[in-house]
Amino acid sequence: MKLGVFTVLFSQKNFIEMLDYVKAAGLDAVEIGTGGYPGDAHCKLDELLENEGARKEYLEQVTSRGLTISAFSCHGNPISPDKAFAEESNQVLLKTIELASLLNVPVVNCFSGTAGDHEGAKYPNWPVAPWPNEFGDILKWQWEEKLIPYWKEVGQYAKDHNVKIGLELHGGFLVHTPYTMLKLREETCDAIGANLDPSHLWWQGIDPVAAIKILGKAGAIHHFHAKDTYIDQDNVNMYGLTDMQPYGNVQTRAWSFRSVGCGHSLQEWSDMMSALRTFGYDYVVSIEHEDPIMSIEEGFMRAVNNLKSIIIKDQPTDMWWA
Repeated sequence: MKLGVFTVLFSQKNFIEMLDYVKAAGLDAVEIGTGGYPGDAHCKLDELLENEGARKEYLEQVTSRGLTISAFSCHGNPISPDKAFAEESNQVLLKTIELASLLNVPVVNCFSGTAGDHEGAKYPNWPVAPWPNEFGDILKWQWEEKLIPYWKEVGQYAKDHNVKIGLELHGGFLVHTPYTMLKLREETCDAIGANLDPSHLWWQGIDPVAAIKILGKAGAIHHFHAKDTYIDQDNVNMYGLTDMQPYGNVQTRAWSFRSVGCGHSLQEWSDMMSALRTFGYDYVVSIEHEDPIMSIEEGFMRAVNNLKSIIIKDQPTDMWWA
């Protein structure tokens, strides 16, 4: 496996400064935002798509430092009832797939999206209970009329371009669990898989090692985010795991994102690295930093140092002892 970083946390640095910083930290790969929620500080889609020379120079800046691009990321909501945002998300995604194909970047990360509750809706609706029965009806409509048709088309487009889609299993979006991931994959194609981020699994009560086994057996892990979550049980008892307080309310929130090793032990992280290798994922572990009580630099380097101590980089040797 290789160690990388989702470079959106370095958006204040220009492309060259960011690459130099990542290289100096001893990493192997960069995951780069191309638009949507992550922004496009380090990748201007239209400029690169229109100019072969610019693409060559862009890639040379990465490879000359001994780095690779693990994925392009353009998280948005392509099935949002906000038609303008849905189309913007869709266009950025399609362009990102095209650019990934041209630069031989194997994965594009994004969200599955969340639809409204009917054709005339103004806002997304994320049902989380089967009763009252209207919630189940909404969910059925969202999947059958919006989610599956969209990803059938875009999944095939990605497959035709030899690109895999990594959907982040993120609460608030229709694909947010191993089950919903595999359900959508079954209804579409094998280009659709997971950008597995354990931080979003923990607060849903899902064991990340178990999720890795489930998705790994299906060959459905396309990318991996390294971000931790601290769960404050006292606050869970007050607010529940679907806590709607702003992320800045750290003292009272039920859970908060943390740098790797600050929410769960390195033994648990080591178990994840072993499960990834065992169940077929031998690609990049990409650090994502959203720790509310650490600076970017400190949180990033804490993750780097912790992951360097547990990541499995070399291929296994023959079992000389057996």
